[in-house]
Amino acid sequence: MKRIETLATLEGRKLLREIFKTLKYDKQLSSFSVLLTCWRVCTSERDLERYIKSEVSLVRTLGLFTGTKIWLEEVVNRFFFSTINSFVYFGAAILLVLIGFRRFSDNVNETMVIGGIIFEALMLLLMFFVMAFTPSDEQSSDNEKENESIEVLVTEIGEIGRDFAAVVLQLENLGTTFENLLNKQIELISEVKEVARFTAQAVAPNPDMLVVMKETNIALSGLKDTVNSLNIAAESLKKDEIEYSVRKEVEKLINNRIDRA
Repeated sequence: MKRIETLATLEGRKLLREIFKTLKYDKQLSSFSVLLTCWRVCTSERDLERYIKSEVSLVRTLGLFTGTKIWLEEVVNRFFFSTINSFVYFGAAILLVLIGFRRFSDNVNETMVIGGIIFEALMLLLMFFVMAFTPSDEQSSDNEKENESIEVLVTEIGEIGRDFAAVVLQLENLGTTFENLLNKQIELISEVKEVARFTAQAVAPNPDMLVVMKETNIALSGLKDTVNSLNIAAESLKKDEIEYSVRKEVEKLINNRIDRA
């Protein structure tokens, strides 16, 4: 059986990474189970043969604090640093979206924005805690390349945030322009209503005119009745005049005959 002093040595660190790969890829354990098992190996386990195929044991364990330090350096920092960064970027994106929508919608309240800020702060704190235990040996060159990539990503995130702020400003300007157009449209609708009202008054008779026309019709009806009465009276007078004229003529004829006799 091979014996190693502690996991803090270079050989022990290499063995810890081998254990991680065996648990993760050969045994197909979940990330949480792998993290928990590796932490237990770093802090209290001596016999490691049940985790890897070779027979290996530790002379002494590292304990809680030193073992946790090695666990952070060799497991969390090396294999989960990108995942933690992803959560940091995700929190930043959520925070930017919440702040942006907060300016335009009342559905995003201050509690949601504060929650986003707290989530992003926790992610940054976790990232700081993990980066504080970055491996410092010669095997950390890969992490340096990864850190350079992360710096590039952080720069890109900053540019995205700046572009997002510019988009928010443009949206505010568009909102103001749209509001002005809406007010002008309301004014145009009011003017169209006035024109329609005047047109309706021009086409349809005026109510006052209708009343006057009705009164005129009544007066004309009364005038017609009066004219009819006058016509009847004129006919009666005409008949009386004819009778009187006939009577006069008859009297003349009678008088003439009496004179001749």
